[in-house]
Amino acid sequence: MKKIVSIFFKWLKRIIIAFFILSILSTILFRFIPVPITPLMLIRCVEQIADGKMPKIDKDWKPIDKISSNMVLAVIASEDQKFEEHFGFDIDAIEKAMKQNAKLQKRGKPIKGGSTISQQCAKNVFLFPQRSWIRKGFEVYFTFLIEVFWSKERIMEVYLNVIETGDGIYGAQAAARNFFNKDAIKLTPSEAATIAAVLPNPRRWSAKNPSTYILKRKRWIMRQMSHLNGSVDL
Repeated sequence: MKKIVSIFFKWLKRIIIAFFILSILSTILFRFIPVPITPLMLIRCVEQIADGKMPKIDKDWKPIDKISSNMVLAVIASEDQKFEEHFGFDIDAIEKAMKQNAKLQKRGKPIKGGSTISQQCAKNVFLFPQRSWIRKGFEVYFTFLIEVFWSKERIMEVYLNVIETGDGIYGAQAAARNFFNKDAIKLTPSEAATIAAVLPNPRRWSAKNPSTYILKRKRWIMRQMSHLNGSVDL
């Protein structure tokens, strides 16, 4: 029995060391090369097949200088206004989300997140979309890694290329082509704000046919963009 326990912990130690080495190496690698595919993209393909559809991954990686600064400003305005200031985590936003979620849970409503763009980027690139404390722990770890090894500009670049923007559509370029028939570099403030408005749930809401709620959210994002304009420097 002791021998079995010893072998178990020996292999567990090896697995943990291998995980740390591979996670750090992959983070460094993605600092320089485009992310080819993400766990979420694979999961969505499986879901599409299960629904009797052809799997679809519509994405077109673009460097950040080929993506409109309006798109950068829009996601910062809507998702994470302290993006350039924090080291991956916005403590004030987390505390606010916890207080709001305590009220929402009492009413039986879905809880809301307080994730930064860095956290969302780490989750999209390395993890899977499941709510659990284990996944959250890994999210914290990978967020720390990308903040250490990537620049803020690189985090934004990766985020804008892998984020889900529609059913089978990923990234700013694919969104711009599908919804506005133009390249991401040509997105106007209004178009960028519309894409940003649907990001919390891009399969439920559409940037091409925005609902009244999305139009209202878009107007709010554009006001925030106006306030932030000139203060964002990526």
